[in-house]
Amino acid sequence: MRVVLVDAGGANLGSVRYALQRLGVDAVLSGDGDVIARADRVILPGVGAAAAAMRRLRALDLVPTLRRLDRPLLGICLGMQLLFESSAEGDVACLGRLSGRVEAMRAMPGIRIPHMGWNGLRPCRASSLLRGIAAGAPAYFVHGYAAAVSAATVASAEHGDAFAAVVQDGEVAGAQFHPERSGAVGQRLLANFLGVA
Repeated sequence: MRVVLVDAGGANLGSVRYALQRLGVDAVLSGDGDVIARADRVILPGVGAAAAAMRRLRALDLVPTLRRLDRPLLGICLGMQLLFESSAEGDVACLGRLSGRVEAMRAMPGIRIPHMGWNGLRPCRASSLLRGIAAGAPAYFVHGYAAAVSAATVASAEHGDAFAAVVQDGEVAGAQFHPERSGAVGQRLLANFLGVA
């Protein structure tokens, strides 16, 4: 199985790659559209700001490739947010693989933004991504922007408001949390996406 990590410049590339190696998968890191298009599975990691990440994807001429990709695609953290139509973070157009706009999370009494730390996953509908992951299972989040719960949401979490924690629409999927930092839950989600569980 050829797994490609999109070189979107995120600081979590190394840790995602190591998490995949623990599953016996040696992913290729690439910013080449042809390499990405030939992969069996594609993972779009991301840490940072949406506008900067989209600038990097445009500079590498990867936006058309990722928009028309017909292979399973998993976005992680910012990478998941980039799958939506747009983001309020920099008011930027994104990849448009999922309907909706990513918005800033709301601070409120007792709720600090960014959302950093462990939070329980709440399944919303059946999904192969959640196989073997129990309701309430803890995952590690670091983000200040989020997508609203929608038809694509397979698991939500709550930090003040509810938000999409795991999404899936056909071959396109995403995790707002960091699987590479979420222990057994994260490893299981990655294994489920790769079909190696």
